[in-house]
Amino acid sequence: MDTLRVALIGYGTGGAVFHAPLISAAPDLELAAVVTANPERRASVRDRYPDTEILDGTDPVWAGGYDLVVVTTPNRSHVPLARAALDAGLPVVVDKPVAPTAAEARSLAGGPLVIPFHNRRWDGDFRTVARLCSAGTLGRVLRFESRFTRWRPEIKPGWKETADPAAAGGVLYDLGAHLIDQAITLFGPPASEVYAEVDVRRPGAEAADDAFVALTHTNGVRSHLWMSAVSAELGPRFRVLGDRAAYTTYGLDGQEAQLRDGLTPDDQGFGVTPPEAYGLLGTPGRTRPHVTEHGRYQDFYPAVAAAIRGEAPPPVTLDDAVAGLEVIEAALSRVL
Repeated sequence: MDTLRVALIGYGTGGAVFHAPLISAAPDLELAAVVTANPERRASVRDRYPDTEILDGTDPVWAGGYDLVVVTTPNRSHVPLARAALDAGLPVVVDKPVAPTAAEARSLAGGPLVIPFHNRRWDGDFRTVARLCSAGTLGRVLRFESRFTRWRPEIKPGWKETADPAAAGGVLYDLGAHLIDQAITLFGPPASEVYAEVDVRRPGAEAADDAFVALTHTNGVRSHLWMSAVSAELGPRFRVLGDRAAYTTYGLDGQEAQLRDGLTPDDQGFGVTPPEAYGLLGTPGRTRPHVTEHGRYQDFYPAVAAAIRGEAPPPVTLDDAVAGLEVIEAALSRVL
């Protein structure tokens, strides 16, 4: 079948580190164009992807010749750019969060495919948690604990730090979008009111930089989710407690670091967790290292191609993004 031509809008961290390498690694996709007006980023694209056309603006994208648009720009522009793609009859992948609100995300429904880029579903540690839960290894899961915490006491100026609601800044949108999506993917939507603690801790900060969200799912599992920029002690990445065993792991999946270092899914060892970083499975006094599933970010875009061709459902749906945004909005509504 013909290769799908992709136009990537944006070449900051999202475009350069995540999307461009993963699109290029997908056998059914061609990184046909990158939209960026930044001279340094244009030079970077030219150096790494010499056959890719570099565009100053988005007008040529809507004019035709492409099969998929990928939006990886500041959050406030996600909805306008996604809507422009849909109006041009083009399916679109949109970085998380798809929109600042669930209502704005819903407004994108009804036309060509909108596929949120929730890449953390393909983290090796999360894939391991999912496998253990589905196999019944932990027994009945009672509590799911998940953290994306950082130690960044100094504010890094930028749109992620603004309190403007349209910017969708702060840790709930930046880190919480991943944690909430993972919890809902495993256990379904919350069955009751969302409990949240959302704070602005750092001097001079505007957007939330420290948050905790608790969900009770329809199957009775309780999810406790931490996201923070002010964690001097990081804590476990996952701690999943079942009535038969528990699984605990520390540290982040290594694929982002590998991509930042210039590795691609074609490189040996990509997505592989070393044995010393395996999580622990068992009960008190009887734990053992458990092999971590390979991280598989490279599976996302082939699944997108299959969805565009009508061969499979999308790997992430717009409804999935809406469900996560509803939780974020509920959490923010509890801020006094």
